[in-house]
Amino acid sequence: MPTYVAFLRAINLGPRRRYPMDELRAALQAAGFADPTTYIHTGNVLLRTPMRSVARLTERLEEALSAERGFPIEVAVLTPAEVRTAAAEGEAMLAAATAAAATSGAAPPAGQYVTLLRDTPAPEAAAAFEALSGDDARVRVSGRAVHLTLSGGYVATRLDNARAERVLGVTGTSRNLTVVRRVAADWC
Repeated sequence: MPTYVAFLRAINLGPRRRYPMDELRAALQAAGFADPTTYIHTGNVLLRTPMRSVARLTERLEEALSAERGFPIEVAVLTPAEVRTAAAEGEAMLAAATAAAATSGAAPPAGQYVTLLRDTPAPEAAAAFEALSGDDARVRVSGRAVHLTLSGGYVATRLDNARAERVLGVTGTSRNLTVVRRVAADWC
């Protein structure tokens, strides 16, 4: 049975969009998904299903979870190979930025984030978002992953998840590289 990793967008960030992980796992089991496993409270879910279409699986997850919770829940579903690739590309970007900083005497990167996208953005949109890179943030779009290397913190960046969605025209959810690395190592 195929395995997928689902990343839920914007849950457990405030008092109104709460989704305890034990309730999420129960809802997924009730919806017919096998062996749902979660990692931390931000909505990172490993599951198995006979479904083979990522698009149909995404729709099914969004319908089931939104109906159970009573508010819309958007999901980015990736294959284990996509998660491994996203982690490796994030690691490579961070290593390159760290080496460049050491060579130039600049401060090392303050953060590395990955925005996992529901769908693949159009090439023109990806190029437009990458063009927003500057001294404070470097962006690389690769398939359904947006890699963001920051010289400052995520809260201060102008290239946050909301801006990525506007420019790319695709829904996404951001995780720091540590989470993506851990999910890839443990589940993929």
